[in-house]
Formats: sequence, C-alpha cells, structure tokens
Amino acid sequence: MPPQLLPASAAAFAPRATSVNVVLSSKVEPWLTQTLKRINRVKRPLNSVPQHQRCLTETLSSPNAIWNLTSLMLPKAPEADLRKDSNPLVEALFNYQLIHIEAYIVHVDMVLRNEVAFKLTPDSIESLIEYHKDIHCVDISAGTYDWSEKELQVKKLHEEFIQAINKFVYRTHVSALEGLEEEGQGELLCGKSEEVKNNIMGLFLPLLPPPPRIVDVVRPQPLLPSSPAGAEWWSQPQIQSSVAAPVDTWRVIPSSPSTTSSVDSTSLWASMNLNEMQLPSPTPSYSQPYSSAGLYYSSPQVSAPIPSLPLPSMLAQQPCGIGMGYGGFGWDRYQEYATTM
Repeated sequence: MPPQLLPASAAAFAPRATSVNVVLSSKVEPWLTQTLKRINRVKRPLNSVPQHQRCLTETLSSPNAIWNLTSLMLPKAPEADLRKDSNPLVEALFNYQLIHIEAYIVHVDMVLRNEVAFKLTPDSIESLIEYHKDIHCVDISAGTYDWSEKELQVKKLHEEFIQAINKFVYRTHVSALEGLEEEGQGELLCGKSEEVKNNIMGLFLPLLPPPPRIVDVVRPQPLLPSSPAGAEWWSQPQIQSSVAAPVDTWRVIPSSPSTTSSVDSTSLWASMNLNEMQLPSPTPSYSQPYSSAGLYYSSPQVSAPIPSLPLPSMLAQQPCGIGMGYGGFGWDRYQEYATTM
C-alpha cells in the first residue's frame, strides 16, 4: 500500500498554506480538462500537463476556495433547557441550529493514491468546539451518575475532542473535483457529504463512567458430608444382626440308637439352659450403608453371637434305650421295622 503523505499544512493547528500541493500524472483525465475550462472566466491554454497543474494550483490556492463538506443539525442548548411545544415545527425552529462544515483543499494526488484531502476551516473548528463544550459535555454529564473524578473526566474528554477535530482531514477520490466551482469553491457530490457527517459525529464520544465496584457477597459454607453438623443427614444406623453360626456336624446328637443304655429324652434337653439354646433368626435384608468418610460403600457390620453348645465330652456317655425318640420317631417300634425288612 502506498504511503499516506500529506503536506505540513494538513497537520493539526497548522495555518493554511499559500499554495496547494498538486501532483498530476503524465496523462491528464478528460473530465479534469472540462472542469477547468468550465470554472475559468478567462480562457487559458490547457494543452499540456504543466498547464493543467498550474491552473489547478492557482484555483485551489485562492483565499475564496472554500468547500462546503456537509451541514449538521445540532441543538442550540442542553437538553434540559430545550423548549417544549406541542408543535414539532416550533420545537425545531427554537431548539436546533444548522452548522455548515467548511474546508479547504490541502493536497491533490493523481499519481499514487488518486485522492484529494480537505482540512476544516478555523471557523468550523471553533463552532464544533463550542458546541462540544457548552452542549455535548453538559448533556453527557447530566446523563451519568456522579463519582469523584467525573468533572476531570469530562474535561479530559473535551481536550481530546479539541485535538481530534484539529487533526481531522477528510480524504476522498479525486473525482470529487468535479464539484469544483468558480474561484475554487465547491461542494461534495454523490452522497459524500453524508460520509463526512458520520465521521465528524463519530468524534463526539460518550462519557463512560467507571464500572461499579463488585461487592463480595458472604455466602455460608456448604455443609459437607464429613462435617459434624451434617453428619446426621448422611449417617445411617448400624444394623445389628444376629446370624446363627453354622452348627458343626459333631454337635448334632446322633440319631442311631445305642444298646448300651437308655435315658429319657427330656433329661438330656433339660440339662441345657435356655440361654445355651438359640434358634437362628431370619436373615435381614442385605443393605449397604453409606459411609461419608471415604465416600464409598462399605459392607455392613454384622455381629453374630456364637451359641454355646455343650461339647460331646460334656454329654454323658449313656446308652440310649428303645424308649428314647426324637421328633416323634421311636426305637420302641423296631420290631415292626424288622418284620417289614
């Protein structure tokens, strides 16, 4: 991309130069020749590039060579002081003003960028600065809340606008010279004035207040499962189940009869206390209590008392007679079984 070169007269706060910097190509466009012939009262020869360059430079360097870039409809007073009326036409007449934005040409380049550069006149700059200070700054200050550095921020915003409006240079295609009139005056054609209006209004920045301070909200700490306060939520009562231990085979009283001796069946069971006899209780439903300490499921704790039964050596070695029976089956009827066999 070619470098954007501008003369010193286009700098901020620089006075207008006595001569405009004009650079033409080796071949002059026909529309430029027709435009120069149309605006010159005195017929001048335009047969070469130097003749075109000299004629255009003298025309644009005239003190009357002022261009009207655009017009802005702006309020005359801050919003709080505007007149209220039921007729909108009356409000427009009393509350708004039309400011014409004027500029002069500082640079014409038909070689590298094919552009023409405009710089605002001192009167237009002064009008915009006055409006920004007396109306725009008042409105944006009234539309925001107060804070300690508000006035300083408004003053800084106005100073930045002064710098920006003095640096403002509008650059467009060289075809804008078709709007050239007598004595170097002119206006922008083909809707380019609307582009200038948007660029200038973009310099009126809003006042941005600082963001509100974030207040730390103290929230109660959540009750974890391991905390004492929430222990009753998660803990479950330990299920104490008494499961009868399996009975060994040697503890079962033999069912086979012995011919050595006989004893009454009631005497054997009477010698055993009720505490020594414990029937197996029904097995409880299997459940896995939730353990909050390690966040995993653990097997239920089962405590089963072991029934204390007499050892075989404690039982008297007395022969069982034929009158001793278990479960309704007696050996006194052995003759019937022997006959059947």
